[in-house]
Amino acid sequence: MLKENNERVRFLNKAEIQSLLKHSPGYLRNIISCAINTGMRRGEILSLKWNQIKGDFIYLRRTKTKEKREIPINDEMVILFKRIKSEQSPKGKNVVGLDGKPIDGQNRLSEYVFTYKGVAVKNIKKSFKTALKNAGINDFRFHDLRHTFASQVIMRGGDLKDVQELLGHKSMSMTLRYSHLSQEHKKIAVNLLNGLTASSRIRHDVPENTDLQKSKLPKSL
Repeated sequence: MLKENNERVRFLNKAEIQSLLKHSPGYLRNIISCAINTGMRRGEILSLKWNQIKGDFIYLRRTKTKEKREIPINDEMVILFKRIKSEQSPKGKNVVGLDGKPIDGQNRLSEYVFTYKGVAVKNIKKSFKTALKNAGINDFRFHDLRHTFASQVIMRGGDLKDVQELLGHKSMSMTLRYSHLSQEHKKIAVNLLNGLTASSRIRHDVPENTDLQKSKLPKSL
């Protein structure tokens, strides 16, 4: 397990996500979708077995922190896993794999789809790099998909504590790198109220000859 960079926060916006998926071969597209929807690390995804998926959760036994982690599965992942399972042999054990069967007679790794034999994918470095290049995305690593997951959750109203637990961070200090995203989007949210009261033209002057005027209110009011 590689040590995480606790300083860097590079994530994809929705348009970049769609572009990356569009320029990825089938098996890689599903791996990327899994990373963005779960926040799992590359090694956790590539080693994922069907028996680790139970009900609406993924159960990770071997993690970077050496602690077990439970990851809830959203609706998109439910659909994805069902499709992958339907394309595989009933004996397949690995969720991620290649079927060893080229599409359109082209015997190229980039054209392979998810396994039906359950053969595990060992390395996606080259195919991921090619997909990034074709999508026009620079300065991005696979691990940044984990940042994309966390950032998108926060920007869509998620809680920092939830992100901490989902990513398996031992301390909140590691998760706080995403806090500025939460603050910025809170500003955007309250700015939606602009104009709600501006048209009322309410005067705050104190009318003459009133009890309030006679009370000699402080100038600060």
